[in-house]
Amino acid sequence: MSLTIAYNSTQFSSGKTASKQLKQKAAEFLACTRSTAALTELLGYLKECLVRKAPITPCLLTLESLFTELLRRNEMRMAVGRSAGVSLENDPQANHKQWLLAQYKEAFAIIVSAMNHEKQQESCQALTTAMKLLVAEAHNPPEASGEGNQFPAARLKQIFIAMLSSERLNTHLFNRFLEYTFYLDVIFISWKMMLSLVPRDGVPSDIFVQNFLLMIGAVAFGKDSLKETDNVLCVPLRGPFDYVYVRKQINKTWSFVMNWPLSEEAHQQLLIVLLEKVLPHLDRPVMLTDFLMDSLDVGGSVSMLALQGIFVLIQQHNLTYPNIYEKLYSMFEPEIFHTKFKARLFYLADIFLTSSHLPEGLVAAFVKRLARLALIAPPQDVVIIMRFVGNLILRHPALKRLIFHPTGGEASCDPFVMEERDPMKSKALESSLWEVAALQNHVLPSVAMAAKFIANPLPSVEWDLSSVLEINENDIFDKEIAKKTKEFALNIERPTGMFGICGGELSSQYWKLF
Repeated sequence: MSLTIAYNSTQFSSGKTASKQLKQKAAEFLACTRSTAALTELLGYLKECLVRKAPITPCLLTLESLFTELLRRNEMRMAVGRSAGVSLENDPQANHKQWLLAQYKEAFAIIVSAMNHEKQQESCQALTTAMKLLVAEAHNPPEASGEGNQFPAARLKQIFIAMLSSERLNTHLFNRFLEYTFYLDVIFISWKMMLSLVPRDGVPSDIFVQNFLLMIGAVAFGKDSLKETDNVLCVPLRGPFDYVYVRKQINKTWSFVMNWPLSEEAHQQLLIVLLEKVLPHLDRPVMLTDFLMDSLDVGGSVSMLALQGIFVLIQQHNLTYPNIYEKLYSMFEPEIFHTKFKARLFYLADIFLTSSHLPEGLVAAFVKRLARLALIAPPQDVVIIMRFVGNLILRHPALKRLIFHPTGGEASCDPFVMEERDPMKSKALESSLWEVAALQNHVLPSVAMAAKFIANPLPSVEWDLSSVLEINENDIFDKEIAKKTKEFALNIERPTGMFGICGGELSSQYWKLF
């Protein structure tokens, strides 16, 4: 939308003074709505602020309160049977209402365009103002209808179009919009218009795809939320929530999304939205099998998320995937410790390896691979690995041979083949957990203590992985410094200086301050 600056508008100050002047100007107009210059100056000032990329929050709040009051007074409401688009020369009051309605529509369009402000705080305020005006319009519609109050769907569509930018990622706006997706009327109207927001001509840009996925994630809902039928933002629903219709809209929309080209970021985001929001509403989830299997070969976070989708299809829809354990085995690489979905991978691996009927060679390969990775893993991840390895040994007691070999003896090299992609051919059962034994001498007490499980009798119940999946290095550091140490290491001889010879340390004599 092009903005024309009203250069003859009142020059408002900045800061609190500007806010006070704006409120005075709004009060002046509300006292006499025939004084059209005041409203024109306010709109012109907002346009000017947008062009100068200046703060717009005071002006947004002023226009919000002004138009909310006009809507409450029904100052713009035309009588039933009269069109707001027809000029009535002999009816000054109707002409004035038409002018006010035109100003309101222009102001709403400017406020929506302000959602593209470069400062996130200002753009989020524009979204909040637009939604509050939407609610006020629903309760006091400016255009009378014989069907009573209705949800202002056209206004909501304006907001969505502004957020579905092809140039900038509007994560902050969709996060703010989550405040309104708790209401059933917002959910229903959003999905009702969703297909009209799907571009039909050409291929959408990657930014648009990510914004569209953010929108789907924002308006997606759980079936439990449908129980509160009176939970609405604007107007009550006409009858119960039509889930059958909304589900059809979700499936049609998702069929378009799946055909769009995806970058790695969009691919990852699509899988997150699919797994956490959309999958329970799909009519035929098994049709996703090919897409998820192709995603397993992408690598990184995409493969981890695809693995979760495969697991859901195996668990809930009887999907058969013969090489799933080889895929899972290949995902345990050093790179997993630097992804934000590593906790999800350990959680899924724990579920996949729950059965006590799995071949010992297969489970032993996972144990050895994890133990080898523990040598290079960050401390917080070593604790997770030790718990996981311990649980696998508890489920498969025969794996105790990796700790205490029945025949004993020594080996000149480790027979385990880390590079082997097939876990059954890795020779894990011929090896031992020397990596865990080495970690008992780790510099961090928490890591060393976690590794000492092989030197103590194993517990009768498994360790709880959920308590350590989300820990980070800061948690370990805070825990260590909170400990009260009873023994302190002191010098035998009192030092004479920072680099003085003390206690026979010959190397100190080569240090000299300049």
